[in-house]
Amino acid sequence: MKQFILLFTFAFLTISCDKKAEEKATDKEACEADSKVNNDGFEMYEMSEMAALMEQMYVDNERLKERIIKGDTIGKFPQHFIKIHKAVMTDETDKDAFFNEQAAKFIKAQELIYQDPKNAKEHFNNGIDACIKCHEVKCGGPIPKIKKLYIE
Repeated sequence: MKQFILLFTFAFLTISCDKKAEEKATDKEACEADSKVNNDGFEMYEMSEMAALMEQMYVDNERLKERIIKGDTIGKFPQHFIKIHKAVMTDETDKDAFFNEQAAKFIKAQELIYQDPKNAKEHFNNGIDACIKCHEVKCGGPIPKIKKLYIE
């Protein structure tokens, strides 16, 4: 009787393992067909043009913040910031009058930093205000990160 139970258990495990192997093969084929999934099976996030631009603007503003705090020369206005008006968004319906107004306020504040370096801190923080006001309406996720840019 023990041998029968042992044989039954062994057969059951063998059949179960075969089914799992088939499922894994099917899953692997599906993953390979999906260009957004990498070899580890993790889904890759494709950043929109606007998201990539905002990430770059964040890095540029981190560096600018440090220069303002240290009293270093400000440099030139980064022209790629102007792309905010034309960059493709994840959801194109977000590009409305409100967004355009906040983007214009951000660009104006950024340009003033370079035109009026004596008041760079004020202009810089005004630009950050414009970012936050827009993100409060459009996409709140990055707000805590953006707030770290403020110059106290």
